[in-house]
Amino acid sequence: MTDNARCVAVFSLGGTIAMTAQTGGGATPTLSADDLVAAVPGLAETGIAVEVHDFRRLPGASLSFSDLLDLAVAIETLPVDGVVITQGTDTIEETSYLLDLVTTSDMPIVVTGAMRNASLAGADGPANVLAAIRVAASTEARGTGTVVVFGEEIHAARWVRKTHATSPTAFTSYPGPLGYVAEDRVRIMTRPSDSPKVDPRGATTPARTAIATVGLGDDGTILQAIGDQADGLVIAAFGAGHVPMACVDALTDLAKRMPVVLATRTGSGPVLRQTYGFPGSESDLLARGLISASTLDPIKARILLQLLLMIASDKDQITEFFSVIP
Repeated sequence: MTDNARCVAVFSLGGTIAMTAQTGGGATPTLSADDLVAAVPGLAETGIAVEVHDFRRLPGASLSFSDLLDLAVAIETLPVDGVVITQGTDTIEETSYLLDLVTTSDMPIVVTGAMRNASLAGADGPANVLAAIRVAASTEARGTGTVVVFGEEIHAARWVRKTHATSPTAFTSYPGPLGYVAEDRVRIMTRPSDSPKVDPRGATTPARTAIATVGLGDDGTILQAIGDQADGLVIAAFGAGHVPMACVDALTDLAKRMPVVLATRTGSGPVLRQTYGFPGSESDLLARGLISASTLDPIKARILLQLLLMIASDKDQITEFFSVIP
């Protein structure tokens, strides 16, 4: 290793990428960070120095805010050129955005995983790890915020979504990837605008948040029941921010008691502000005290809302924070 070798830290959190099939049962997390890195063909030839951290061994669905905030602290204390996080794909679109919100380093932070565990033919973990390490070590990816690397595509944490339950190409984003890896080269084609940051220090206030998806014929009863158990609520609304008229009274009441964020259930595009004017339209709901999620989808909006409540933000502060989302 030369004196100017790039150095990347790899943190393993568990998930499918760290799973192997067990006799008489399903796959469970068994591989350490060392095991994952050792299974990557061609890594030694890159000249990139890799240090490994066996941080958690959990399915993606069982990771917590506490796990991720601890990880963020560990990441920002390291004297490395970039960081790779391997984890279960179930929550990658959430964990990557959380890390994007709370980390301030300019170095690349790359999240990856696998759709096929190491016991299966065509396991995609090694290729994803190699591409992620290349991105994390690159100077090209500096300043792009936290990204997700899958299938050699580079996605912004703010936009990435898991759009298929089993496909190796499950991760997509709108308006598209930031770039890709080809012939061992990291190519960044576009850069997201700066993302607002949340200071997680002191994020100890208990908070419970939920996403409620409206559907055809909703009358608001279920919304009210969910709201009785939550400190904050995200409404996954129709289209550009619309709900059935029968839900309006329930949402008006909820918005007086807690922050209620209005997002679109379509998964991309903005919540409008003043295009429609009927009861239950976006302009009507915003006038009743709901908070626009702007371009954040419901899953990302909940991550931001949860963090803001954990640092004891009031409704005015939450409204102001969401207002600067591009």
